[in-house]
Amino acid sequence: MELLKVHGSMNTFFLYEGSDREDFPQLTKRLAALDPEIDGLLTVSPSTHADAKMRVFNTDGSEASMCGNGLRCVARFVCEREGIEQAVIETMKADLAVQKEQEIDAGVNMYGVEISPVSFQLADLPMSFEAHTEWRQQALPFIDADIPFTAVAVPNPHLIGIVGKELQKDPSHQEKWAAYFNGDNPYFSDGVNLSYVTPLKDGIFVRTYERGVGFTDACGTAMTASALVSCLAGLVPFGDVSVFNPGGMVNCSVKSADGHYQLKLSGNATYLGVYRFHAGAELADGELELMKQSDEQSAYEKFIEKISGATAELR
Repeated sequence: MELLKVHGSMNTFFLYEGSDREDFPQLTKRLAALDPEIDGLLTVSPSTHADAKMRVFNTDGSEASMCGNGLRCVARFVCEREGIEQAVIETMKADLAVQKEQEIDAGVNMYGVEISPVSFQLADLPMSFEAHTEWRQQALPFIDADIPFTAVAVPNPHLIGIVGKELQKDPSHQEKWAAYFNGDNPYFSDGVNLSYVTPLKDGIFVRTYERGVGFTDACGTAMTASALVSCLAGLVPFGDVSVFNPGGMVNCSVKSADGHYQLKLSGNATYLGVYRFHAGAELADGELELMKQSDEQSAYEKFIEKISGATAELR
């Protein structure tokens, strides 16, 4: 089995092209054991009505409904395979438009992807809290009276809190509650992605504890949802929002019309290398072999160095 190792904002995956398989969860677990850098597996298979179908598997074997960073990498793969600059990718909840964009820096491939649908209905996460149907910009008193939280599905479930610099510098508070919400709890029956957002001079900073993974360098749907919440909270104006994260920076376009929101996530889609997975008699005994190393990461690291000053106050 040939695999392409990729990342969007250092959210790292193996990408597999082929027909759907029943053992994707087990395969993902084995790959994660062999390579602790990865956050999951992206699969690209034929679609009956779009240019391709994408599925996303977390390192614990669970399947996510969407992944913005992964979608950028799939967008690049499909567009380059087909020799096109725009495509439509089928995901679990929606068919999403993707497109090639200008390089953000020399050698850094950029793709823009639609993030949809958007829902503030707690039933769509799902989240259960007293008799509420929505939860926007309000403190959850059992967590902290000073942190306004918003629950939103895009379509992955997200709980987003706006916090000061101290809670960004020390993620233990976030980790405590994220671990609770993704275990046995009365609020999120299927778990939730928990993000803490802090305004910066030139945008926002987002740190995410991802359901089924843990802390990640970046989560595409979380960054886009955080940009939307930040616009609604008045932290940044609607339009293009620079979203910084531990893995780099992306641009999120947030547009509002008659209560409906159009969201687009633009960022890198970087290839790290080509691998071969030798399954052997059992997946659990499989091994990885590096076939070809890419040189694209050096260009991305130069870009990270250029933008590092924007988040210096959080280190």
